[in-house]
Amino acid sequence: MQEGGASVIELGIPYTDPQADGTTIQQTNQVAIKAGTSNIQQCLEMVKSARSQGLTVPVILMGYYNPFFQVGIENMCSMTKEHGADGFIVVDLPPEEGAQLAKSCNKYGLSNIPLIAPTTTDARIGQLAQTASTFIYCVSTTGVTGARAALPSDLSDFIARVRSQTDLPLAVGFGISNPTMVQSVANIGDGVVVGSAILKAIQAAGDSTEERVAAVKKIVGELSSGCKQGGEVANQATILGRKPDEQVADEIAKDGDRARFGRFGGQYIPETLSEAFREIEEEYEKVKNDPGFLAELEEYRRDFVGGPTPLHKADRLTEMCGGATIWLKREDLAHTGAHKINNAIGQALLAKKIGKPRIIAETGAGQHGVATSTICAKLGLDCTVYMGAVDCERQKLNVFRMNTLGAKVVPVKEGQATLKDAINEAMRDWVTNVRDTHYLIGSAVGPHPFPTIVRDFQSVMGNEMKAQMLDKAGKLPDVVIACVGGGSNAIGAFHPFVNDKSVELHGVEAAGHGIDKDEQHCATLTKGTPGVLQGAMTYVIQEKSGQTLNTHSVSAGLDYPGVGPEHAHLKDCGRAKYSAVTDDEALEGFKMMCQYEGIIPALETSHAIYYAIQLAKSLPKDKDIVINMSGRGDKDMPQVARIMGVEV
Repeated sequence: MQEGGASVIELGIPYTDPQADGTTIQQTNQVAIKAGTSNIQQCLEMVKSARSQGLTVPVILMGYYNPFFQVGIENMCSMTKEHGADGFIVVDLPPEEGAQLAKSCNKYGLSNIPLIAPTTTDARIGQLAQTASTFIYCVSTTGVTGARAALPSDLSDFIARVRSQTDLPLAVGFGISNPTMVQSVANIGDGVVVGSAILKAIQAAGDSTEERVAAVKKIVGELSSGCKQGGEVANQATILGRKPDEQVADEIAKDGDRARFGRFGGQYIPETLSEAFREIEEEYEKVKNDPGFLAELEEYRRDFVGGPTPLHKADRLTEMCGGATIWLKREDLAHTGAHKINNAIGQALLAKKIGKPRIIAETGAGQHGVATSTICAKLGLDCTVYMGAVDCERQKLNVFRMNTLGAKVVPVKEGQATLKDAINEAMRDWVTNVRDTHYLIGSAVGPHPFPTIVRDFQSVMGNEMKAQMLDKAGKLPDVVIACVGGGSNAIGAFHPFVNDKSVELHGVEAAGHGIDKDEQHCATLTKGTPGVLQGAMTYVIQEKSGQTLNTHSVSAGLDYPGVGPEHAHLKDCGRAKYSAVTDDEALEGFKMMCQYEGIIPALETSHAIYYAIQLAKSLPKDKDIVINMSGRGDKDMPQVARIMGVEV
């Protein structure tokens, strides 16, 4: 690349979940990880080796925050300097979360390069510029990385807007793929970033190193032909007497404190989405206590969903256990068959108020997808649902329901083709279509304010549960139990009881094949470690390097390697207890609810049922347990039949 004419080289740090990247970069991440390049140390050794072979141009490490976080930011900067790299472009680290990296870069003389997008406001451009030291990366268009047929028509206006806020050099990237486009950008910018086109050239070359070297040198030479290189090549991305304003970085970071549940939560997002999140947060603050909006929600809960959903004793299960009384909060009786409809209605109404006519959603078991499709049909909103291809197969009925309701269901084949990958693909859509689209996230996960919004809309369950127990039992429950994947039904059941110290809160995760022998599982809070996944700091099932591990559960809705950040906080502060139940145990809970209570539960809920039965047996008869029955099992019957060897 240097011999071909590159002034600065971005070295991509491989990551399992590159949300802001298009197909080409996604594939290169998978190729690198599959070939064994999965940690920072290996990447830095490559830089060191290249330096020893004569590389002189600056090398910028580009990637996602979690792998850097796992190394430790101070250690990361020290190692980067030691191995001869020059700085960082971190795609999902906005200044609200990046003060520590900015300070460490100052300390070690490294560049921390911010990204600015067409959606970035003028005021924010000024802030971001003050956190930069050498140059700014201007994202030419909303969307993900990847070659495009033409440059945006408003690119000159965008660059002029950035120039009015800073005198730093501007490098322009995203979608630039041929010499003509490079020349066009060179006329308005100080640098041109090309990624996917070079990687495609490598892909098209032969398998030998020599063939790939020739292909890279050729395409870089063609792309950079005619571009003048200003100053010393070796100084293009090193600090030249200017340091970022640490005070500004600290002030911006303070704004991010509101997004936290203790040390968890936050807003780790691509810059393209910063304005959309500000808009959502601002609009939600307006409506969340508005009597008119709350009355509308209450009307939908009553007349459309069928709430309040009942709460009643599970008499035969209680008798069989011989201990505590088991109560069932029947969200499985809600319209569409699960609790997901509560949040879908709330966010769809919010999207209409913001003026976003298009809704996208992700789904695992399909219940959130069905709920979103349902309310979009009722409100006349366009609806696209992303669902892992594996989940599409095991939840065919729900796919058909969504299609029948008018939604477009997009199977996602990347990664494990399950819920995590569906979320990634939904985020890529949102980055591309943020101006007219609202991402109606289905669980209490993701960047602020999503975990709070979802929790608030789902708290209707816990509030009803509290009133119903006081009415029927004359007291609050002693234990509230709910299954936990991302954690929306659990946080909705738990939140109204958090300050009632007499009420124990128990979350039940999916242990899959088992957690004791390190089998694949989804027991994030039981076995995971802190990290950043899909926009929030939380517990994650991951390698030490920060790469997300493969997961497994018999239940599609629990098959997720992260968890909502509020659950992570409740675990750490000891307010809630989290345990894990295996596939086999969940199937036993499923059968017992069917046989003893005449209720076919969802496989997700079956995890909580099994755990509740075991707990009830150990408690005295004067104790009361409530299971939040988050969904019904119609969707799971074909899968359960296959497991039982029955042909349906």
